[in-house]
Amino acid sequence: MSALMLFGDTERSAALRHEIPIAIIDALLWLELDGRRVVLTSQLEQTRIAKVLPEAEILDYFAFGMRELRQQGLSHAEAEREVVARVVRDLGLSGASVPGDFPVALADRLRADGLALTVDEAAIAARRRSKTGQELEGIRAAQRAAEAGMAAAEAMLARAEPGTDGRLYLAGEELHAEHVRAALRQACAEHGAPCPPDVMVASVWDGFGHESGSGPLPAGLPIQVDLWPRDEESGCWADMTRTFCAGEPPPEIAEYHRACLEVLERVLGEIRPGVTGEWLHQLADGMIADAGYPTLLTKEPGKPLEDGFFHTLGHGVGLEIHEAPTLRSTSTDVLEPGHVVTVEPGIYLPGWGGVRIEDLTVVTGGGAETLSRSSRDLVVL
Repeated sequence: MSALMLFGDTERSAALRHEIPIAIIDALLWLELDGRRVVLTSQLEQTRIAKVLPEAEILDYFAFGMRELRQQGLSHAEAEREVVARVVRDLGLSGASVPGDFPVALADRLRADGLALTVDEAAIAARRRSKTGQELEGIRAAQRAAEAGMAAAEAMLARAEPGTDGRLYLAGEELHAEHVRAALRQACAEHGAPCPPDVMVASVWDGFGHESGSGPLPAGLPIQVDLWPRDEESGCWADMTRTFCAGEPPPEIAEYHRACLEVLERVLGEIRPGVTGEWLHQLADGMIADAGYPTLLTKEPGKPLEDGFFHTLGHGVGLEIHEAPTLRSTSTDVLEPGHVVTVEPGIYLPGWGGVRIEDLTVVTGGGAETLSRSSRDLVVL
């Protein structure tokens, strides 16, 4: 008999959080075999798990000798692995499919008993690619928090004034990326979806790629705010980017933004079941190339690209901030109802900085629903 097997906690394992939709900080075993769902956990979690998985068979570590194993001198981790091995034998398993991040020490212990373990990341990831109703509610809640955070960033930048040195000042003091980041993080947290400390407030002065940005902010040049709050209740994320300019931007910046907005709106209109991530990226790449900017697909082979459109078009969002399906030139993912993806075209040129717009959308039966409600305009403050 074979099964699907997961081991870990639901705070760090998106696969487990999908199967057991509550926050559990201690390691547990989850199995699905012949229509049965079995969970091995501690007494502390049994009642909570039973509420969200009333059909599951819940087993107790102590019922399989956890206390006695510790008394024999085994460490907690060793005793935990031994109990899992006993449960597997008790269920009569001969094999199991596991994710690629399945614990090596536990895999070694189970294989020592003859259990055949097969890594099948695709099958396990596919279980959560189409979001549940609860997950969609969590993503929507995180998106509302993202909009509140973006509004807080805009409000702070709007109060800033340009100095003679080209820097922004607020109440007589230099305005730094850290000040804007603190304001937006507070707003997101107040809406129940805190942001990590590395969300981006970036400009040509500091913040390339996934660098979060730090220090003074420029007047009259683009400032990208890219934030990804996580809804505390569901564990689901949102992702959103807007571009601000404190002071009248050069015509080139307005043109970058126009091109990005045209790509974003075209791609959002093309999202529907059956479309591939590869095709969507190629569509965006071609539009940006036609506008006269270098792209990943038009650059000279073997040379890095650090300007133009140098990143992928988007990615899935859910219990992980970056997950399948992906929108990139090498993607084989096919969109289906319930998938949630970002679309984030960007154009970057040396000396000017970058413009990026990012919206979150859920694939529906007949197309897509954009979850972001904030204006996509280049915000000139």
